[in-house]
Amino acid sequence: MELPLVVGVDGSDGSLLAVDWAVDEAARHGLPLRLVHGSLWERYEDLTPSDGPDRPTAQVMAGHIVASAAERAGRRNPDVKVSTDVLLDDGADALLHAGNNATALITGSQGRSELQGLLLGSVGLAVAARAHCPVVVVRGDQAGLAGTHERILLGAGYPDTSEEAARFAFREAEARGCVLDVIRTWRRPAHETTGAAAPAESPDRDHEERARAELDGLLREVTAEYPGVRVHRTTVEGPARKVLVHRSAAADLVILGARRRQGHFGLQLGRVAHTLLHHAGCPVAVVPQRV
Repeated sequence: MELPLVVGVDGSDGSLLAVDWAVDEAARHGLPLRLVHGSLWERYEDLTPSDGPDRPTAQVMAGHIVASAAERAGRRNPDVKVSTDVLLDDGADALLHAGNNATALITGSQGRSELQGLLLGSVGLAVAARAHCPVVVVRGDQAGLAGTHERILLGAGYPDTSEEAARFAFREAEARGCVLDVIRTWRRPAHETTGAAAPAESPDRDHEERARAELDGLLREVTAEYPGVRVHRTTVEGPARKVLVHRSAAADLVILGARRRQGHFGLQLGRVAHTLLHHAGCPVAVVPQRV
């Protein structure tokens, strides 16, 4: 049985965009959709002052949020199977719990309770940094959200962070029938950027060739598994976070790997993922690799 795509909903504009994106994604992969709202209504119901007999309770409001999201999903694609849940937990913990039985978690970039001006809300950041399944934060311009570029982008790191991300990217490119751009960045060692003479055995060409060899090694097996996917491989000198943000403007999805250390409960995001989640021009998928 295929695990569902789980979408966090709270009635905000960001979560409604996430529902739209998730419906399209579920249709592409033939997956069911589960709409989840985290609410602590049971804890606070008796503590909330009533404005009158017609004032809806927190429980009723939570039910309305998921029902409205389900109705929206049905209008977008009635063939996608949709279920709803209100979990008695805060937003981030509800999604993290639901992610234990999900193909992926999908969230908007900013929720109803977030402060204006935040680039990424606290729920989206916590889920992307802690989940043990892939997380997609739906953000970016209309072209990227609509998938009109017909191109997805994989930021290729080292094998211990990128093998699962590479498989996710190839599956996505196959389902969309689009081009997969794989970018591996490289940097000159510090002594080569401070005016000191570079050693003869370490010219730029050696760094680039090493990056190309690492990229080929990462993709060799997964390319054979998905022979129909059109792949463009590129090595670029520069900071990965800047290169990927720039290229995300012409992509429908950017995919990154992330480490998940067993027994470590803090935020587990590197600088590249953190930057993309805040600044990418399209939705961002963070795919964990346990180490």
